[in-house]
Amino acid sequence: MKFTKGIVFKLVVSILIAQVAGVIGSLFTTPSIPTWYEYLIKPYFNPPSWLFGPAWLTLYVLMAVAAFFVWMEGWEKKEVRIALSLYGIQLALNTLWSILFFGLQSPLYGFLGIVPLWITIILTILLFYKISRKAAYLMIPYIVWVSFAAILNFTVWQLNPWPYGKLIIDILIIKGLIALL
Repeated sequence: MKFTKGIVFKLVVSILIAQVAGVIGSLFTTPSIPTWYEYLIKPYFNPPSWLFGPAWLTLYVLMAVAAFFVWMEGWEKKEVRIALSLYGIQLALNTLWSILFFGLQSPLYGFLGIVPLWITIILTILLFYKISRKAAYLMIPYIVWVSFAAILNFTVWQLNPWPYGKLIIDILIIKGLIALL
């Protein structure tokens, strides 16, 4: 593939779209990690917090390159427009998950949001596969990670039954004050 201005433009736009979705999600995620997520009961298989940033950065780049490969097959093709539209929907659902889980501080809402996200990713992979096998293969790490995230999300929800969220922090503060007395 010869890198013309048009090709470079499509690659840059693909990367920017994916990374913007990631940045929007991080606006809800980052503030909640030290103030809420850190205090939740988590399963033994919960990865360290520092791993999430590099993992998501990598996944967003892989998703962007996958979308680029599909886009390179021709926007004028109906199947390309449909596949990239579904890709856009899954990006929106990905961002929504961050809002539900971290922004609303709700493992329950996060789990309810991750289920349609997972389904949409699978459908995106299937559509990408019909257009570009490379694109579909680049989405595999993403569906693996989101599958793991769904299990983790479900487990966190089960370990932190309702009511949870800000109430957990309040309880920890009260326990801390009682311990000082």
